[in-house]
Amino acid sequence: MAHSYGKYADFEGLREQAVALRRGGYSLRQIRDELKIFNNDILNQLVKGEPPPEWTKRPRAKDDLRAKARELRLQGWTYDQIEAELGCSKSSVSLWVRDLPKPQPRYSPEEQRALMNAGLAKRRASENEERERVKRAAREEIGSLSDRELFLAGVALYWAEGQKSKTYQRREDVLFVNSDPGVIQVYLAWLDLLGVGRDRLRFRVMIHETADVTAAERYWADLVGIDVSQLQRTTLKKHNPKTVRKNVGEAYHGCLVIRVLQGAELYRRIEGAWYGIVGAVRPGDLSNRT
Repeated sequence: MAHSYGKYADFEGLREQAVALRRGGYSLRQIRDELKIFNNDILNQLVKGEPPPEWTKRPRAKDDLRAKARELRLQGWTYDQIEAELGCSKSSVSLWVRDLPKPQPRYSPEEQRALMNAGLAKRRASENEERERVKRAAREEIGSLSDRELFLAGVALYWAEGQKSKTYQRREDVLFVNSDPGVIQVYLAWLDLLGVGRDRLRFRVMIHETADVTAAERYWADLVGIDVSQLQRTTLKKHNPKTVRKNVGEAYHGCLVIRVLQGAELYRRIEGAWYGIVGAVRPGDLSNRT
């Protein structure tokens, strides 16, 4: 029997039928077809308060994940471990398992610290290995240096680290100060390339007064191949008691000062070569000339 919206005088009777069908396991579509009620609002009113049968419920996509999360939590897994295992968010894990008892720690605090330190050591070892691999590959790329390459490297090195003449203070002296032994060795090789004899070089150590001055003097003399007695008088830096120095220990040797006697002409060559490098990179840019 068909019905229109205004012809439900026996609404209660229809509701009794709809409820009976609902409790009998009928879906809304089946009730609609059985009672010939095609108005969705009326149909929903007739079965209001009656839960749908289980077979009509669509399974939720996360039901399996929820069940697995609860199973893992009962096995003692942490939120982070469950999150990583199931690929879901930590907030979802918390929602699913928060009613379950918190698992007992698998490790004591001492064991946890030991595991953490072991993990950090492993990661640092891996990072160090990668760092050394990159540096080793870069070093191998250099190979041997031509005279021109060494010349250009030396010019750039001096202009970065050496004393430079200023418009307000003309000092065409070749004076170089550095604490890196590798830098000192490259610089000396460059001076050899330029034909600067060792008889024109003067060496002096600069170091904090609280350091091992004697050991530092011996270190630099051995590095440049001279006797300690050939070093000029060491310059001692006064120690500020308010300053906490980090350059301490056996590896600290201070700085070595290298002066080239009668170096005015050499300084001009260095300055001109540097401007040549700048000009090759930025033609016409003379803004940094002194």
